Amino acid sequence: MTETLIWTVVALIVVGVYLSWTAGRLDRLHTRIDAARAALDAQLLRRASVTQELATSGILDPAASIVLYEAAHAARQAEEDHREVAESELSQALRAVFGEPEQVDLVRQAPGGEDAAGELAAAVRRVPMARRFHNDAVRAARALRRHRKVRWFRLAGHAPFPMAFEMDDEPPVALADRPA
Repeated sequence: MTETLIWTVVALIVVGVYLSWTAGRLDRLHTRIDAARAALDAQLLRRASVTQELATSGILDPAASIVLYEAAHAARQAEEDHREVAESELSQALRAVFGEPEQVDLVRQAPGGEDAAGELAAAVRRVPMARRFHNDAVRAARALRRHRKVRWFRLAGHAPFPMAFEMDDEPPVALADRPA
């Protein structure tokens, strides 16, 4: 009787430690998602800000300036529900304006254009990386949350189910290969 009770207590302690470890792991994944989302938001904001600065600098022709300014403004002002679409539209506007290397060369030749083109190229390259880090963290958390033990013992608590950030983030060809 005593031996059975001891083994039962040991088994309960082992199960409790395992569940606690799993809950801690899930909490760390949620923290990683929050950090990755903050980094993604910062990169998206940086890209939109650099685009707006370039659009208002007078370096580009008026039509390209209007297209870029409106897309960047819409991306910065978009509500969370429509943010992916607005950011995708900014990517499309950047590809439309900077699809040809000649446009980037014209920007580079203008006073202050070399810095502006370099800053935009860096911002455009960082967005896909930040989105990839965020979506990888989301994928890991989702995989862990699908396990039965997490669902049965409600180890995720009241944390919302993590959602990936899906957008068109393909950089313009003329800016993609520029050195920072």
